[in-house]
Amino acid sequence: MELDTFLHQLHFETDKIFPPDWEVDWGDAPLPYKLYRDLPTIPLSTEVPLTLEKKEEVQNPSLEELGHFLWYVYGVTQYSQSPVMDGTKEKNASFTQSLRRFVPSGGALYPNELYVYVKLDNVPEGIYHYDAAHHRLILLREGNYDTYLSRSLENDLPVSDCFCIAFVSTVFWKNFYKYNNFSYRLQGLDAGVVIGQSLEVADRMGFFTRVCYQFLDRSINHLLGLSEQEESVYAVIPFSMKSSITCIDNVQKSEEMDDASELCQEVPVLHHVSYNRSKNVIDYPMLRKLNEVSMFETTKSFVKLKNNNCEKLALDREMVLLPVTKSLSYELASVCRERYSPDSDFMLGEVSQTQLATLLKETFSFSYHNDLDDTEGKVETRLSLYGSFYNVEGIPNGAYSYDNGTHALRRIAEGDYREFLQLGLTLPNVNMYQVPLCMHLVGDKGHLKERLGYRGYRIQQMEAGILVQRLLLVSCALGMGGHPLLGFDANQCDDLYRIDSKGKTSLIQIPIGPYRPRAWLKGRLLS
Repeated sequence: MELDTFLHQLHFETDKIFPPDWEVDWGDAPLPYKLYRDLPTIPLSTEVPLTLEKKEEVQNPSLEELGHFLWYVYGVTQYSQSPVMDGTKEKNASFTQSLRRFVPSGGALYPNELYVYVKLDNVPEGIYHYDAAHHRLILLREGNYDTYLSRSLENDLPVSDCFCIAFVSTVFWKNFYKYNNFSYRLQGLDAGVVIGQSLEVADRMGFFTRVCYQFLDRSINHLLGLSEQEESVYAVIPFSMKSSITCIDNVQKSEEMDDASELCQEVPVLHHVSYNRSKNVIDYPMLRKLNEVSMFETTKSFVKLKNNNCEKLALDREMVLLPVTKSLSYELASVCRERYSPDSDFMLGEVSQTQLATLLKETFSFSYHNDLDDTEGKVETRLSLYGSFYNVEGIPNGAYSYDNGTHALRRIAEGDYREFLQLGLTLPNVNMYQVPLCMHLVGDKGHLKERLGYRGYRIQQMEAGILVQRLLLVSCALGMGGHPLLGFDANQCDDLYRIDSKGKTSLIQIPIGPYRPRAWLKGRLLS
């Protein structure tokens, strides 16, 4: 299958990317986390703080603080058990168990892993894996790799000023076993919500951050000891106590071009043993092929993107100006604990215009430094927010687009579209009739391919994931729940919003609204 055809089917003809005889072997499922064997370990403190107040002045962080950061970003935080009814008259119930983290994940499978390059006092410098199952660090490679990493990343990144660099990888089999080829779409989004959570927690802890989407894949994977047939790094996030990490000279590397294959010769190959539990791992040729063609072999491939999203609302009668709201202040740790993805638990209630205005404004109120933009990154330069609203105070029912610059809505179509959206679900696990706000993140239909090649697809998905996490946290702070969905008819939504002719498409659907408590047994994993 051609790669362009495959990516098209991922969004618009998802039934075609599954083999006709596909069955999930639940008994041979992999673990939701990676385990290494026979390597040095450094335990992290389990005395995790219950609050994350924003710190203005922070000294050099300790290992304890790094442990707190990792736990809030990707630690295993909850065990849950939920009843599943069999649909018979007897209403027999079975139970499903899952380990949860503060970030959402398709099917709670968590295909990503976190690695860190650590430079802290009283800790051996080197590359570590964050063992989420035991909340500890696993030493993979000891030593200082500042020069190696600076040559693998963007020009002039002050690696020596960083106390930690995080690597967000994707383990292909971890959700391919259930979703087959559709897992490729999930993996980028899941990586994005991990990045989004990292930015939120780092901001509270006083760390300066930068997200690197462009790097020499083979040299980074080689440094971490990853087999590219099984796992590959999707994003690199340096952390520093100095703002120099956010002010990078944007001149591309030209005279000193670095090559991944040459860098790999500078450090020895790692032969560590890891465990994932599955006895029969099925091949995933399309995922491997996409990963291969998405790689950057030399730093000549690095680019800067221009702001191409110039769509602004016209001042006309279809425009709804939203009320100006105060900045929303919330305690991140408590919101993380309370965040929940309702499905059949949504309960229709009126949403105030102030709630909607706050939700939209706060979702786009942050910017983050990255290696795509010439200036401080604004997510709305590449993504837009659309929504179908019902029972919102002062807003006629209908479909709208949101403009952050004017803090206004443009009405695209008037009416109640709940049935329309319900019929568009491939799996009707959410009762859309009970949902007042149905949001859609919209992006370029070409998935940034013109400048970034096939790597653009996963970058677009990661940026969407960052916004999804932001949207979910703000929704929770406002007393509502949100449920990210990929099982929806993108063609249908694109027609509703009239964006197909603009070269745009709906990337993900997020129903948001009040909900009733679910009947389940859950326990917090915190001492």
